[in-house]
Amino acid sequence: MVNLIKLYNSLNIKQRHRGSIILIGNFDGLHLGHQKLFSLAKKYKKKHSLKIGVLSFEPMPKMYFNKSIKNFRISNKQQKIDLLNKFNVDFVIIKKFDKKFSKTKSVDFIKKVLAKNLNAKFIFVSSNFRFGNKREGDVKQLIKYQKEYNFKIIKPKPLLIKKKIISSSLIRNYLQKGKLDKVNKFLNRKWSIVGKVQKGKQLGKKIGFPTANIDIKDYVLACPGVYAVKAKKPKSSKYIKGIANLGYRPTFNGKKILLEVHLFNFSGILYNKYLTVEFIKFIRKEKKFKNVDQLKKQIKIDLLTAKKA
Repeated sequence: MVNLIKLYNSLNIKQRHRGSIILIGNFDGLHLGHQKLFSLAKKYKKKHSLKIGVLSFEPMPKMYFNKSIKNFRISNKQQKIDLLNKFNVDFVIIKKFDKKFSKTKSVDFIKKVLAKNLNAKFIFVSSNFRFGNKREGDVKQLIKYQKEYNFKIIKPKPLLIKKKIISSSLIRNYLQKGKLDKVNKFLNRKWSIVGKVQKGKQLGKKIGFPTANIDIKDYVLACPGVYAVKAKKPKSSKYIKGIANLGYRPTFNGKKILLEVHLFNFSGILYNKYLTVEFIKFIRKEKKFKNVDQLKKQIKIDLLTAKKA
């Protein structure tokens, strides 16, 4: 039976979820490092007969404070919730991160949020966790208030693979470099983008390769180029293999980042429908061709590579 997660959009949670294990963080991508954390939390859950809750923030604080950061996220909010559901989390609090909340003093965050609102029993945080107005609070401060508010701070060691700390930052870096094999390994699944299909200029259709055009919103911009992919509609379990171009379409002097997906053996209208696009293999970097004929020749080569992926 699949666990059904309870979603809260405020700190006012039900009595049955008070006094739980709380994990605080962005959990962007929910990579192997995060997965190790949730495995540890499950041991605490079993030992102490407690529920597991996640406290996360939207927008991500880094994006809130720095409006120039546009393409940053590994996964969107709904993907994060769906993944947390698979990790048997009992509830998730997605707290709106706004001006008022950003000015919360660190001691008030501990007293009002962690102790009063949540009555947390175990609090899982990373060693570099900062909180409160101007990031004044840290893990040392949390530990200082443990006895007073009857909670215990758990600060697990980060996951190391070949002496590298597995983090969201590392995964973003690998995405930007086109190292998709490493990304998929560290996510323990295929990296994916969920987006709405828009009506474009139908350039693909004109050259014989119709595409579903998707605005990537605030997803991290992976290395602009051609990828082997598979895609599905949200409520469908059936994936269709295809090929995608992520980038600016330099041959057509494109200015906007776009994900263009050509699905194999597919006919139908996808406009205004949401697609989940899983990235299987990085084929090549995006490049500007001298003319459309050269582009078409290259696409035929890329198609063969994508079909074998």
